[in-house]
Amino acid sequence: MFKYLRLSNSKKIRFLSLKSTKKICVIFLHGFMSDIEGDKPAYFLKFCKKKQINFLAMEYSGHGKSYGEFLKGNISKWTNDAYKTVNSKMRGKDLIIIGSSMGAWIGLNLILKFKNQIKGFIGISAAPEFLERLMWKKFSKKIKNIIFKKKIYHVQKADFTYPITKQLIFDGRKNKIFNKKINLKIPIQMFHSIKDDVVPVYFSKKILKIFPYAKKKLFIFKDGDHRLSRKKDLKKIGKSLNEIILNYSATLG
Repeated sequence: MFKYLRLSNSKKIRFLSLKSTKKICVIFLHGFMSDIEGDKPAYFLKFCKKKQINFLAMEYSGHGKSYGEFLKGNISKWTNDAYKTVNSKMRGKDLIIIGSSMGAWIGLNLILKFKNQIKGFIGISAAPEFLERLMWKKFSKKIKNIIFKKKIYHVQKADFTYPITKQLIFDGRKNKIFNKKINLKIPIQMFHSIKDDVVPVYFSKKILKIFPYAKKKLFIFKDGDHRLSRKKDLKKIGKSLNEIILNYSATLG
């Protein structure tokens, strides 16, 4: 089921895909320190199988079982991993991108690269620019000094430890997306929970402002968490994905 794509001598990316004769492809992009073994990629794989359409999910270098060192990774490199994997496995296909948390940031970067092929975007608990807005700006002077001196700081969040490197923070600044305007007239559907204790809802609202001409919707859950991977969450997201696909098929005539 899982396969590997060799991008260089030292880099192999693990991916999950479905091939179809149809032109449309759903791309799933996971979050920070996540992988493609969770409920969301499994749900979208099953969804695409049922629809008999193309599907692709990949793990950026240093994530899951992809090769590479996580500490050497950053938004630019992970965007490049995703770009090369999409280009290699789904070249020329029309794309609907689903980005979960940090995956939405990677997804927005890909929209800029694949502009003419993008037919829709779904954000799940989207977290573009989280390194600056949710981490660096909230770090104390002491933590910032540790990052400058040791080039790394381990952030404790619930049961997880996130290693945050100086180069990751600085690279994030090169990938600002909220100051962009993307003039595509595509469906944009954002999903966020009010009870998300990792990324506030305003991140999803800010994404909508990037797309002045898009057909936009924001779904706010009154319950659920940052992951939004319960059956009822996925069912609602799946319904939106189905709408985007039907809208796409109608434009084909």
